[in-house]
Amino acid sequence: MASIEQKKGDEDLLRLIEEQRREKEEALKIVLELERQLDAKQKLEMEIVELKGKVKVIKLMADEDDTAVQGQIKKLNDELEEKVEEMGDLEDMNQTLVVKERESNYELQEVRKELIKVFKGMKGMFSGHTNIGVKRMGEIDSKAFLDACKVKYGSEEAQIKASELCSMWQEELKNPAWHPEVINENDKKLKTLKVEWGIGIFDAVVAAFMELNEYNPSGRYEVNELWNFKDNKKALLKKVISYILKNLRSLKRKRGHGSYFFYPFCNHVCITCPNLSSFLF
Repeated sequence: MASIEQKKGDEDLLRLIEEQRREKEEALKIVLELERQLDAKQKLEMEIVELKGKVKVIKLMADEDDTAVQGQIKKLNDELEEKVEEMGDLEDMNQTLVVKERESNYELQEVRKELIKVFKGMKGMFSGHTNIGVKRMGEIDSKAFLDACKVKYGSEEAQIKASELCSMWQEELKNPAWHPEVINENDKKLKTLKVEWGIGIFDAVVAAFMELNEYNPSGRYEVNELWNFKDNKKALLKKVISYILKNLRSLKRKRGHGSYFFYPFCNHVCITCPNLSSFLF
């Protein structure tokens, strides 16, 4: 049974890596094609404007009974009609690509969700400070509250007060009656917070507030995100996978070939699959 679960875990990680590679390639192809179509559309628009201008000038200056001129006008109108039709086809293709891009982005988001599960399963496997990990977007940094409370209270009481205050403001962020689109320092609640507790707590609340506005403006609850703590920004998928593989290599070297470790998909301790090992290491 453990062997079956282990094999499934190995296959799941390989699948994630392959999905990420495939989706990134597909997304890049779509972006490049959209850029090409944008250039083609702009060129067509210029050609259409130019043709319309030519037809207008000829009509103004030419004799309506001049057969040759009328033939030239017809030729230009036919060419103009073809360009307009080509523009319509291009716009249809563009819409199709936009839909594909949206689907590709959705697939990449699904890969991110799976990798978040991987990190949760690996919790405690890697020692020391981690550059890549999972951040709760919209969750207030409690350290700012603890630092401020230590100034006003004793060490033990500060812990309790900081926890209470942080929890209160976390709930306040979920309040549907209070979520302005733009942070306003003159907002009564924020102004009072800043005066009573200082800039540290104020900045922590505002940062969480802005994250909620970006990641979950309607639900108003915290959302997991793969995060690059070193650069303090959203982690790129390739960096996330590279980080996982690097740490698995390091763990394998420390514990020896075929040693046991907790595998994120299996929920138990297992031996690395030989196929996965050769793929990763």
